[in-house]
Amino acid sequence: MFDTIVIATDGSDSVRRAVDVALDLAERFDSTVHALYVIDSGEVESSPKEVRDDLREALNERGQSALTDVERRSELAVETAVREGRPAGEISTYAREVDADVVATGTRGRHGENRFLIGSVAERVVRTCPVPVLTVRQLSEE
Repeated sequence: MFDTIVIATDGSDSVRRAVDVALDLAERFDSTVHALYVIDSGEVESSPKEVRDDLREALNERGQSALTDVERRSELAVETAVREGRPAGEISTYAREVDADVVATGTRGRHGENRFLIGSVAERVVRTCPVPVLTVRQLSEE
């Protein structure tokens, strides 16, 4: 039923439960797991030119750390990718590229305090992704 699962992560604490739920689903169905981190090109481009390269490198390191966390928590092999672009668009594109059956994401990310019910990236992914999207909310503040 779920042969390929994409886990969209930003490395935040609020996405941990989404990672756990997605990995549990993957283990139950013996799915191929892809973990994706997207460097927000808008965030990079809106920063001063003098710090863009440093910011991009810092975000890439954060992404690698987030992906390593997914790999450590999984009993299955995890294919990882870091992309740069608009997060919702990149997640949707990646899901098409790997022929995903479902995309799993948290409802809040690094900027989750700015949205009331669902994070702006998660909302866009739900509206635009060509495959089903499993959104998982954090149950309690840690």
